Amino acid sequence: MKISTKGRYALRLMLDLAMYADDGCVSVKSIATRQGISEKYLEQIIKLLSAAGLVESTRGKQGGYKLTRAPENYTVGEILRVTEGSLAPVSCLEEEHLCENRDDCVTYEIWQNVLDAINDVVDSITLAYLAERQKNKKTCCNKG
Repeated sequence: MKISTKGRYALRLMLDLAMYADDGCVSVKSIATRQGISEKYLEQIIKLLSAAGLVESTRGKQGGYKLTRAPENYTVGEILRVTEGSLAPVSCLEEEHLCENRDDCVTYEIWQNVLDAINDVVDSITLAYLAERQKNKKTCCNKG
């Protein structure tokens, strides 16, 4: 399993919103500038996040986006699943592709364990945790 740029950028976008939450609404343009990401690409991503109810928009001169909940109420897993869909390392773990041989397949158990480990990690890290860690660094995330 490989997280796409969409997933990585969504996480950076959400982190940026958490970091600048005290400023009220944050424009996509300002996020794009700070993060070094195309504004058009961020607009596509923010639509997904908005449709999932993770962010809300305000129109007008002071408009932009903000989180719908406190940063401690978001997990990395939730954000990645909105943009990536399943985090399963193989398709046979996905609901629409469940393997008919899963009860007899020893490799299925391996992939299930990998998925469980991935979910344990991404569901245990909150946006608040990342924001706190980010405050101790000079620049955000690995670009690219």
